[in-house]
Amino acid sequence: MDIRLDRVRIDVAGESMPGAMLMPARELPGVLFVHGWGGSQIQDLARAREAAGLGCVCVTFDLRGHGTREVSATVSRAQNFADLVAAYDWMAARPTVDREALAVVGVSYGGYLAALLSAERPVRWLALRSPALYKDAGWDLPKLSLHADPDLPAWRGRRIEARDNRALRACEAYRGDVLLVEAEHDRIIPHAVIENYVAAFTRAHSLTARLVADADHAFSSKTMQAEYTGLLIKWLTEMIAGARASAAARTVESHKRDIARAPSRQ
Repeated sequence: MDIRLDRVRIDVAGESMPGAMLMPARELPGVLFVHGWGGSQIQDLARAREAAGLGCVCVTFDLRGHGTREVSATVSRAQNFADLVAAYDWMAARPTVDREALAVVGVSYGGYLAALLSAERPVRWLALRSPALYKDAGWDLPKLSLHADPDLPAWRGRRIEARDNRALRACEAYRGDVLLVEAEHDRIIPHAVIENYVAAFTRAHSLTARLVADADHAFSSKTMQAEYTGLLIKWLTEMIAGARASAAARTVESHKRDIARAPSRQ
């Protein structure tokens, strides 16, 4: 995320004053939203609108097998992960998007896929709400079949080491900034899953963890949705504003050094 600095001269009374004009780069941060299992991009549009107000290019999309009245019974994690990679690559290729300032926001199953994506593509900011966790086996099987495993609920309640799970290994290697949002009364994603994600983010630049009181997995009330949106937008604002301020500071310091080295040119 670069800040452009142009040296200028301002004419006044037959003379000219040296100055500097700073402006944002033409490319903007990008935010990719990944909905949960059984959801659609409609659930992300309100938050995408808020993030766009921060000066971001926002992309929502429907994972394969979603966006219709019934979720496909045949779509696999492998297919949906390929969908996410394709959406990321499409967004990153937009001429208005800064490829070094990309955020991915995932909910539940989308959070799981987003964690996996961070190992395959550069992700500067990673926001996960109630991220799901699955066993590595059966990657190419229909995703719905995974829930036929009677051990899945108990497995999600265990301590799982990063080395034993692909998504957690991706989190362990991740070095960007993380927002992790948990629902207090989540009956689908137990607290142990959140603890496993927190424990995995050992190399993250920063980790912000928030608990939304009284929320269920779906954040089914308008109050819950509003609180989550507020948390997400506040975090994105801090991350993007901080990155822009740091970029501006580096540019200004470089300009100061140039002035100090060549005072006679000013």
